[in-house]
Amino acid sequence: MKNIGQMMKQAQQMQSKMAEMQAKMQEHEATGVSGGGMVKLTLNGKGDLRGLKIDKSIVDPEDVEVLEDLITAAYNDAKGKIEAFTAEQTNAMMGGLKLPPGFKMPF
Repeated sequence: MKNIGQMMKQAQQMQSKMAEMQAKMQEHEATGVSGGGMVKLTLNGKGDLRGLKIDKSIVDPEDVEVLEDLITAAYNDAKGKIEAFTAEQTNAMMGGLKLPPGFKMPF
């Protein structure tokens, strides 16, 4: 019985740490850049778009595909930064415990 009580206490501590981490992730922002800085896109830690800046010089109504590609590249850059930050925070929370590749926390 003593082990179950200890496990419950550890589970509650982990739940509290996860809630703190989720709040921290929501506040964290990452900016993705493409086209040599001509497109900048900012995401929060949950992946919500917070801002988009496009240099006017790359806006060409006759070549929308280039702009679409640059926005996609900026998004992927920002998303990669968010994923790296999430992995770093998760590792810190787990006390350095390595998670299996591809393992995603539920947020």
